[in-house]
Order: sequence, then structure tokens, then C-alpha cells
Amino acid sequence: MDNFNISKHISGAFNAELEDLRNRVMAMGGLVEQQLADALEVMQHGDETLAEKVVNRDRKVNTLEVGIDEECTRIIAKRQPAASDLRLVLAISKAVTDLERIGDAAERIARTAAMQGDKRHRAMVMTVDAMGRLTQRMLHDVLDAFARMDVEAAMQIHQQDVRIDDAYEGVVRQLMTFMMEDPRSIPHVLDVLWAARSLERIGDRCQNICEYVIYYVKGTDVRHLDFSKVEDLLK
Repeated sequence: MDNFNISKHISGAFNAELEDLRNRVMAMGGLVEQQLADALEVMQHGDETLAEKVVNRDRKVNTLEVGIDEECTRIIAKRQPAASDLRLVLAISKAVTDLERIGDAAERIARTAAMQGDKRHRAMVMTVDAMGRLTQRMLHDVLDAFARMDVEAAMQIHQQDVRIDDAYEGVVRQLMTFMMEDPRSIPHVLDVLWAARSLERIGDRCQNICEYVIYYVKGTDVRHLDFSKVEDLLK
């Protein structure tokens, strides 16, 4: 991922602080992306050892979030940034919260996938595979857009969540079929449904990060706005 598109300052120390903050966000983003990739691998193969690694690494994601938030607070207190500098620090602080929650979702998926039982349960888990790949792609793209603070890319990625929502609805229909055919499958259905819901929420978190990119570059808070209105605002 390329560097943030940020301005340089007369203060070399301030530049160094922002660069350090950038590096920490990129490290966290890379770790979260790996967490999701590994969780999907567990879903594919039921690897309990890998699932345990995902669960254990979540503590590192949490530690990174706390450290980055503390650094954002320190920069605001010490440097009193204004305009785009303040927007950058706020965007980073908000983005790491969403990244931490994506990490939590990946952990839940890994836990669920590692509990695969009989072939029927595995068939249920596999209904989520295509949705997982869509979500993984969206996360990769949004991290790249955030690294470059690319508004056009963020706008395009924002719309990808519709595909994930559609995939989620398809998964729910398939799981309901399993449940109606065999009521004994209900506990397994609920486990898999929880994993699918976690993937759907990751898509929402990615949308949030897109909105932070728009906020930083354009200075406009587009949260909760209809997407057609967002496009009109940014013309």
C-alpha cells in the first residue's frame, strides 16, 4: 500500500509523528486482513490449529487499536492540529475502531468454522465461502484506498457492499432450507448464520472506512447519507 496523501509541515517532528501513525495503521490493517484470510481458510478446511492462532492474534489487534488511539489523542493535545491535519487524525482514530471490530468478526468466524462436525455441517459452512471471498476483496481494496486517501476508489468500494448484502440474503435462504429439512440441524445453522452475519458486518465496516476517506479529503461528513446524495455533494 502506498503512503497517505498527506501534506508536509515545517516541524520535522510533526511529520515524523504522522509517519509513525501511518505505519502503525498500516500494520494494523495488514494484521486484520491476515486475520480474515486465515478465518476463511479455517472455514475452508476446518483447521483448528489455525483457528487458535486467529483467536490468539486478536489480542494483538486490540493492543494496536489502543496504542494508535492513544497516539491520536497525544497528537491532538500536543500539536492542536487544524483543518486537514485534524481530519486526518480523526479519520485514523475512527478507522482503527472499525478495523478492531473487523478483527473481532474474523475471530468469531474462525471459532465457528473450527467447530465443523459432520459432512452436513461442513456443507452449511461452505454456503458462506463465496460471500467470504467478496468480503475479503472489499477489505483489501478499502485498506488500499485508505492508504492512498483515494476518494474515487472509496466511492467505488462503498457500493460493493450491495453485493455482500445480496450474498448474505442468499446464504440465509440456503440455511433456512437446511433447517426445514432437518430441525436437528438448527444449532449448526445458527452457528453458520452467525458467521455469515459477521461477514455482512465486515462489509458495513469497510463502508465506514470509505466514508472516513471522503471526510478527510473533502471535509464533508457523509455518514448516514443516501449514496446518490453523496455523489451530488462531491461533484
